[in-house]
Amino acid sequence: MTLTTSYEHCRRLNAHHGRSFYLATLLLPAWKRRHVHALYGFARHVDDIVDTSSDVAGRAESLDEVTRRLATCLAGEPIDDPVLPAFAHTVRSFGVERADIDAFLRSMRTDLTVTRYDTYEDLLVYMEGSAAAIGLMMLPVLETVPGAERLAREPARELGRAFQLTNFLRDVAEDLTRGRVYLPRADLDKFGVTEGDLAAGGCTRAMRELVAFEADRARDHYRHALDGVKLLAPSSRPCIHAAYELYGGILGRIAASGHDVLAARARLPRRRRATIFARHLLAASAAGRAERRLPSGTA
Repeated sequence: MTLTTSYEHCRRLNAHHGRSFYLATLLLPAWKRRHVHALYGFARHVDDIVDTSSDVAGRAESLDEVTRRLATCLAGEPIDDPVLPAFAHTVRSFGVERADIDAFLRSMRTDLTVTRYDTYEDLLVYMEGSAAAIGLMMLPVLETVPGAERLAREPARELGRAFQLTNFLRDVAEDLTRGRVYLPRADLDKFGVTEGDLAAGGCTRAMRELVAFEADRARDHYRHALDGVKLLAPSSRPCIHAAYELYGGILGRIAASGHDVLAARARLPRRRRATIFARHLLAASAAGRAERRLPSGTA
């Protein structure tokens, strides 16, 4: 598979599985966009490995194999794989830290055997690899303003956490079918909600209060992430602002449903998504033009 084909495969993975995020990526300059798709494609590829069957041993073997193949690819050796060539090319091109990749893979391995979390602190440890590390991998591609690389890392981690916690709330029913509950046991106990209540499918008052509590936690992560947007290169800010609003809008839909996440999956209407995209399109176009403009006197 050629490198171009690998990038196209990653783009299609993003377009199919992450429609809101994919829409936001269309606000990036084209040269950045394909690298973001490569990072998403890798994360999706590995996530699918740990989600596709109930055979834990088989999934562990597949995860071991993709880890070995990734090491081969990062070493510069050719490999026949739909995702890894684009991902490895992006990692090498932007100096994505191997520690962040390893943190992500550790959390994916956790998904093979861990299906419950006792406390929110335990869940945060998992999200450090599954979400915060994704934000950190994106950061070199998005670029920061000069001198802000280290300052931007914590907001990037916070935005990853915010997006994932939003997904956890949206997907409570879907995750339950996979045998997973990402709502911490301590929170379930605090609000008097049992896993039997989740499985029953009826959204009790206690369940609504629990979801509202977790949604407030997600909003805290969004708030802590927001200051980081101004640390990004101007051509990346419209994309992240849009993604912020798109994912935050899912929380809004959950609230509008009375925090009932069991009856239906919260989705932003197509018109609302289009409105968010259009609102940031002019800024994205202007920033992209400014980025390509050479300083006066440059040959």
